[in-house]
Amino acid sequence: SDSWSLRPIFCFASFLVTLHLVYGDLSYSVPEEMKRGSVIGNIAKDLGLDLRTLSSRKARVDFEGSSKRYCDINLSTGDLTALERIDRESLCGKKPSCLLTVDLVLENPLELHRVSLHIQDINDNSPKFREDLIEMEIRESAEKGNRFSIEEAHDADIGQNAVQRYNLQKNGNFILAVDSNKVELVLENKLDQEKQKELNLLLTALDGGSPQRSGTVVIHVTVLDANDNAPVNWCD
Repeated sequence: SDSWSLRPIFCFASFLVTLHLVYGDLSYSVPEEMKRGSVIGNIAKDLGLDLRTLSSRKARVDFEGSSKRYCDINLSTGDLTALERIDRESLCGKKPSCLLTVDLVLENPLELHRVSLHIQDINDNSPKFREDLIEMEIRESAEKGNRFSIEEAHDADIGQNAVQRYNLQKNGNFILAVDSNKVELVLENKLDQEKQKELNLLLTALDGGSPQRSGTVVIHVTVLDANDNAPVNWCD
């Protein structure tokens, strides 16, 4: 009859539903660069499973769509352990949230648990300027209060671990103005080419991590004579 011919189809559909059924989510916060073998969490305890069940049902972790296996399950202890170093910057770049999803698979019967690993940023990068030396030419006729832009430093880390402030080595001519990552030298005292033809200013960028990291750049200022340009005779 028709009802008998439909039964295999219903059974197959039921199997598909069971296959994709997720029984419960687990979530762990993981600092990047964890040492291999470090314990992320105990899956057996957090799911309320005994260790014999993990072994008998061949528990495993599955990284769908990834060639790297970042963690594994120890069937003897139930611990989820770090298997490979996680570099948050290469995985998620500057995104404020970095999530790695793993499936915990149990067999007989098939059971899936979604495990979310929230990768936390650590301060493993220092602020960096594009160059070690910035060359500037400023005329001695430049007025007090004139501003000169400096390219800001970049840091691969995020949040507090990114660049937080700048420090300009004390000098007799310039102070620093920083506004929304715009870095400028402000002329506080006029330049005098006869007294000083060149200045070297040390600029330091500091992040807010612990331990704090920094990067430096030397700003080499050449003071140009106000009368460098030859006079132009507009008369015949």
